[in-house]
Amino acid sequence: MMTTQTCPSAVVPGMPMQPSQGDFRSVMARLPAAVNIITSDGPGGKVGMTATAMCSLTDSPPSVLVCLHEASRTTRAILQNGQLAVNMLAAGSEALSAAFAGQQGLEMAQRFGLSDASWITLVTGSPVLENSIGSFDCTVSEHHKVGTHFILCCAVEALHVGPEKESLMYHQRQYRHL
Repeated sequence: MMTTQTCPSAVVPGMPMQPSQGDFRSVMARLPAAVNIITSDGPGGKVGMTATAMCSLTDSPPSVLVCLHEASRTTRAILQNGQLAVNMLAAGSEALSAAFAGQQGLEMAQRFGLSDASWITLVTGSPVLENSIGSFDCTVSEHHKVGTHFILCCAVEALHVGPEKESLMYHQRQYRHL
């Protein structure tokens, strides 16, 4: 039997109301998501950030969708560079995820210089994490601004297949392994 719980500001029939940002975030925290490091290198600079808003778009042609905050330095550089890599993190990569999320106060060059990360390049020149469980090396084919974020439609130019390990996930505001 399915039960329904409502948030304090949930929509009541007959009374249209948009959910609060806090309620929206609380519900989104219940959605498990893979943890990725999105990287790019080019005229806009060498950049990287941790992100969970990524998914497959289509397999013909191979494409992925990445959503990034408009105010991020990494987003601006990716749009200027026109390419990116999505690096899927393995379980046990929590420190690397935190570093690229900016939680350790490291400059960008320091993040790429961490001893637990080895980087290669494939087709686009974006940094690909050698010990990721998998990476998509992409060109940005389209981007659209929605609210505070850019939706990037990315054509996959090359793949990196890493070791078969459990994935690093984020769920209920905590890292998990799957």
